[in-house]
Formats: sequence, C-alpha cells, structure tokens
Amino acid sequence: MKLFTEFALKNMPLKNRIVMPPMCMYSAASDGKANDFHLVHYASRAVGGAGLIIVEATGVSPIGRISDNDLGLWDDAQIPGLKKVVDGCHLGGAKIALQISHAGRKSQSVSGQPLAPSALQFSSEYRQPAQLTKEQLADVIEAFKQAAVRADKAGFDGLEVHAAHGYLLHEFLSPLTNKRTDEYGGSLNNRVRFLREVLEKVRTVWPAQKPIWIRVSASDYNEGGIDENMMVEIINSIKPLIDMVHVSSGGLLPSPVTSYPGYQVPFAKVIKEKCQIPVVAVGLLNDADIAEAALRNDDIDLIAFGRELLRNPYFALQAALRYNIDGCIPKAYERAYHHH
Repeated sequence: MKLFTEFALKNMPLKNRIVMPPMCMYSAASDGKANDFHLVHYASRAVGGAGLIIVEATGVSPIGRISDNDLGLWDDAQIPGLKKVVDGCHLGGAKIALQISHAGRKSQSVSGQPLAPSALQFSSEYRQPAQLTKEQLADVIEAFKQAAVRADKAGFDGLEVHAAHGYLLHEFLSPLTNKRTDEYGGSLNNRVRFLREVLEKVRTVWPAQKPIWIRVSASDYNEGGIDENMMVEIINSIKPLIDMVHVSSGGLLPSPVTSYPGYQVPFAKVIKEKCQIPVVAVGLLNDADIAEAALRNDDIDLIAFGRELLRNPYFALQAALRYNIDGCIPKAYERAYHHH
C-alpha cells in the first residue's frame, strides 16, 4: 500500500505518507509560547502513527498572528516550549515541521494595525490594514529569517512557509489583493518578489540538508485571481528555493467554496506534473481509500488528513491494521492488538 511506503525529502525520511497539516488550535496564551496542550496534541498524533506532523501557523511577529492565541516564534523565549513538542513527536517516531506565517490583513491580533500589500479590507468583520512600506517589508522578511533560525534551534526537521489562505504572502501573490505600483506589484515576477525574498533570506540560515516548502492556494475561486495555471508559473519561478509544495486553495476573499473529499487533489496533480516537484495533497481526504487512490492514480507524494486526525489521533495505526501493514504498533501498545 503506497500510503505506508517510505518517502524522503532531503534528509527527512518519513515512515509513511500520512501528514498532519497545520491547524490553528487557539490554545496559546498571548505570549505565543507552546504549552502542555500543544505537547499532548501533537505528540499523540505521533504515537498514533502519522509520518509527518506540521505544527500550526506560527507568527513571525505579534501582528503576524492570526489571533492572539496563536503560537509565535519572534522571541528566543518561545523556543523551549516548541522544542518540547519536537522532542515529544520524535519519541513517537514522527518527523515534525513548523509552519511559519504572517497573517497580513487577516490578523485579528490586538497588537497593532494589520499589514498588507495594499490597504484593502478582507471584510467588514476585519480591520482596515495599513499598506506596508519598504522598511516594513524588509522587517517582515527579517522576521521570517529569525523565525527560521529559532525553528532550527527548536529541532524541527522541516519548515513550511505559509503562502496560502489569504494571509500575507498569498496577498502579495494575487492580483486581487496586490494593487502595488512599486517593484512588489504588477507583473507576476513583481508579485512573486516578496515570497522569493522571504525564501532567499530564510535559506541563508535554514540548514541546507533540511527541507523547506511552501503552502499555496492554487485557486482564489474568483475571476482575475490565482488559478492553477498562474500557480504553476509562480512555483516554477521560485522552484530552486523550495523542496515541495503543499497544495490547498481559497481563503483570499470571503467567498464560499464548494468542498468535497478530494476537491483539491486535481490542483496538486497539475502542480506535480507541470512543476516536477513533490506535492502534499489536502482537503477532506478523510479516508485511507480515497488517499490511496490519490497517491496511486494522481501520483501525489504525501496526503494530509486534517479533520480526520482531529477526530482520531490513531487514524494511521488503525489504517495500518486494516491493511495488514506490519510493524506499525508502538511496542507499549502491542498487547492491545494481539489476540490470544
């Protein structure tokens, strides 16, 4: 079964293709530090057999958080809590990555005015963002770099840069939210510039042997926005800077999206084919059979199970048993599975 075959990305060998994607837990205090909740939450999915765990969106600055209860990594004091989470997941045999993020205009943190490429509000429920100045842009790029330094110190195996779901990096990529007339707006090359500079800066400090990838929204589901063809172009323009693409969609504008199991898999397939790069597919893939079909038929590399892993931390172990995959039960729990 392909779901339980190994996969290596640079020096990050995964024991299976099952990924826990980043999901906001809103369980940190306003100091942004990881606590015992995060340790239990993530480590239980490692014990439950997931191959790769990606920790929730972690703000590179206080105003870069989606909410005031998000994790942060703008301060060295935030390293030890995350290191405990990393060590806990390693004990369970999982690899663990961190998603570093800036919420842009979708920040609801009270720590300041939200920042965006252009001063366009997400919706009436959100505040008016300030258009980023050149100096502020440089500060945000530096904040991503420093967060990467800290993520390495915490022991993370991989790093995911959040360029999806309508947050800051996605806002620069899409013509619908980026109305700038300087070198960071206009042409595709200009709209990609900010993401490229973030990745270049992060790569100066992130160890070369550790993988780094981005999460993208392959469609804005709106006329004139990003579609899969534009996303292919974006990825190809920064391909030397990344090792994989985690393919999601939507989030840029408050418009409804019709979602169903596997609805984003076609985007992942196109990106894998046209960019020749490993991909993670995600999106209501709540069943091992659907996942296996995507891995085989669409030649996807990894599959993320979000809500399914929230409902069931032991999803991977149970799937392994169902398909008679040997050696997946942790030694501590073996006696629960041997029938005498």
